[in-house]
Amino acid sequence: MEDTMSRYHGFPEYVSVAKKKKNSEKALAKLKKSGHSLSPVIIDGTKIAKSWWGIEWIKNLERYADYENRIGRGRSYVRHGAVIDLRIEKGEIKALVQGSKSRPYTIKITIAPLKKKSWRDIIEMCEGKIDSIGELLAGKFPKELSELFTAKGKGLFPSPKEILFDCSCPDWASMCKHVAAVLYGVGARLDSAPSVFFTLRGADVDELIVKTVAVETKRMTDKAASKSRRIMSGADLSATFGIELAPAPVETSKKKSPSAKAPRGAAKSAAKKSTSPAPRRAAAKTKPGAGKGGSTNKKATVSKETKNIAAIKKAGKASLLKKPGSK
Repeated sequence: MEDTMSRYHGFPEYVSVAKKKKNSEKALAKLKKSGHSLSPVIIDGTKIAKSWWGIEWIKNLERYADYENRIGRGRSYVRHGAVIDLRIEKGEIKALVQGSKSRPYTIKITIAPLKKKSWRDIIEMCEGKIDSIGELLAGKFPKELSELFTAKGKGLFPSPKEILFDCSCPDWASMCKHVAAVLYGVGARLDSAPSVFFTLRGADVDELIVKTVAVETKRMTDKAASKSRRIMSGADLSATFGIELAPAPVETSKKKSPSAKAPRGAAKSAAKKSTSPAPRRAAAKTKPGAGKGGSTNKKATVSKETKNIAAIKKAGKASLLKKPGSK
């Protein structure tokens, strides 16, 4: 009987996606039944990762030439549930991947810890820019931090030279599809547990948060203390030193209403009127147009003259009617 490989001209037998899923489910159920505690990678929808950390993890792997031609082999495996167990620890990833054989393959991936200098630099750059661990893990931080975290060779994400892997499958390739599936699985796991990323890189996320929040807290405390000192100097000096301070002048609006504007020369005219002595009664007659009240004084004078003329005419008429010899 010909073996499977010779029948397909040296290529393995094609296995449909439906059959792969069925094999994975069968292997998972069998291991659970035997008492194994498993943590499978389950992809919901078409995207492998949806969170900032998960997406950036996958993008980091795909951008390196060492991986770009091989890592894609693991996409279909992780999508149909082949990663039946995935555990992330400090500097290490352990997984079980169901292949074409009945027994799943064992994968171990080692990630080098983050360099201490890189971690210190990252902490310094984050000072005062992250408000809480919740925002950090949710990927809610300034763009400059995003660029810092993903910087090639300097950021939080590992480069190919910092990743070592081993698989129990017979595939001779340096990165087999089972290893690739596990690396994609890590991206999916970061959606639900982003904190394990820092565990994997050997970085203390609490240290990052404590220091960056402490800097912001100190800044706010100093600002509050400065404000308190200003209030003391303005409000409590009187009570402290036993002196009475004059109340601060009330600032009035410099803006004048349109009606308040006076014509040129009005101020000088007003000053003259206030300083000149009061005119005598005899000088009631004023020249026409002399000042603002010229027309009013003229009318008053004409009225008086009219009354005087009327009185003289009346007196003259009375003298004509008076009988001769009468007193």
